[in-house]
Amino acid sequence: MQPRNCEPVLAPDLAVRRTKGYRPKDFAYDPEAGTCVCPAGKSLYQNGANCIHNGQIGAKFMGALRNCVPCELREKCLRTPEKTKTRQVCFFRGKADPTVLNASERMKQAIDSERGRQFYGGRFATVEPVFGNIRHNKRLNRFTLRGQKKADGQWKLYCLVHNIEKLAHHGYGQ
Repeated sequence: MQPRNCEPVLAPDLAVRRTKGYRPKDFAYDPEAGTCVCPAGKSLYQNGANCIHNGQIGAKFMGALRNCVPCELREKCLRTPEKTKTRQVCFFRGKADPTVLNASERMKQAIDSERGRQFYGGRFATVEPVFGNIRHNKRLNRFTLRGQKKADGQWKLYCLVHNIEKLAHHGYGQ
């Protein structure tokens, strides 16, 4: 038996619940110019023009550290200002075209074409032997130094040795 005069309980509206922070509608977005201005009047830079997120295509913007860190509206703009450095916002334009291929699919089609097979086959004669020589003969399976600058220096040293050997064995010294 159903109770009388009962009204359904509706979930509270998310926009009403989160009134303490700024929403994307509070940002000034100009789709033609590709610009976005935050409520504090600072310009955000675009870090994605045609991004696809959950089947929706949109433009992503991000605030600069020099603007967001000292901002007086930081508490109202960010959900967790103690953890988050800058504000990010995305403006969606509608559903993405499902027939458009992503970069991986386009690359697969390019490699599988006749011209792609010729180019890819050429790698075995030009690039791959260099990596094989450095990895197998020079035994550089892993970098022994840590840090980007040190590993870059180690890589350049191995490449230098490879090139000197090529010159010594194949022509410069003969």
